[in-house]
Amino acid sequence: MYFKKIELLKTINALKSGDLNLLSFINDLCDRIEQVEPYISSLISESNKRQRLIKEANALLSKYPDVQKRPPLFGLPVGIKDIFRVDGFETACGSKLPSFLFEGKEAEIVTRLKEAGALILGKTVTTEFAYFQPGPTKNPNNTDFTPGGSSSGSAAAVAAGITPLAFGTQTIGSITRPAAYCGVIGVKPSTKSISTEGIIPFSTTLDHVGFFTNDLEGAAYIASLFCDEWHTSKDGINKKPVIGIPDIEFIAQASNEILDVFDFSFNNVSTISIDLINRSKNMRLFDSSNNPGSPFLISTWKSKLGFKR
Repeated sequence: MYFKKIELLKTINALKSGDLNLLSFINDLCDRIEQVEPYISSLISESNKRQRLIKEANALLSKYPDVQKRPPLFGLPVGIKDIFRVDGFETACGSKLPSFLFEGKEAEIVTRLKEAGALILGKTVTTEFAYFQPGPTKNPNNTDFTPGGSSSGSAAAVAAGITPLAFGTQTIGSITRPAAYCGVIGVKPSTKSISTEGIIPFSTTLDHVGFFTNDLEGAAYIASLFCDEWHTSKDGINKKPVIGIPDIEFIAQASNEILDVFDFSFNNVSTISIDLINRSKNMRLFDSSNNPGSPFLISTWKSKLGFKR
């Protein structure tokens, strides 16, 4: 097991204030890469990575000696999925095609990250063209298991403590799936909330740019910096969330292990004020505000949906 948690927001604040020495942090991450990368293969191989990062870190330190004037992501190393164009890095989209086929202007989000003071840790492994053909990446929690795709390297790198932040993309489930498999937080904002300019597309209308972290506070901070029209105000938020329940046909595909987790999750949320609704059947399954604190058993919604297993 190679899981290691680095809290993003604490790291950001410590790097900006100087409480965390940037050069020491870079060296620690490079040591971690040398320790775990042979087993999880989350990064595209790069010679002299340590030397490059130390050089770029020293340039940042020289440019921003005053901690009060440092940019929001000063010195933060970030992993970038290998379908994003990054100046100084080849792009291959997880394929064996020559990189000159994918040359072009740097991805807008990468440029924005640099302007915010971030360092590019390196390219992360993607499935071929962000589709089904997997890369070599292993799940840091158990290397016999898949990390999920297509943003497999980004999720695995965060899970393994190689980087506190990594960017990926999602067309169908390429952020949420590897985040769930690797046990990290995956954020998939609404379409075009983060620009897809400079990214090799899978679907120009359905592609989303998102990211992986290990803490919600850090995720919210990154969203506030890069997601267009991000709102931090809680005004207008429904105080009683609504949680949708999938249809019978979808649930019927789940294994007993998944149903057990489903059961556990529902029992946990039953103590707060929520609505559970099956939209297609226009059916309100459970409103805990009417009976606060009562246990909610999975058999309840199973029977209401007519599902037997």
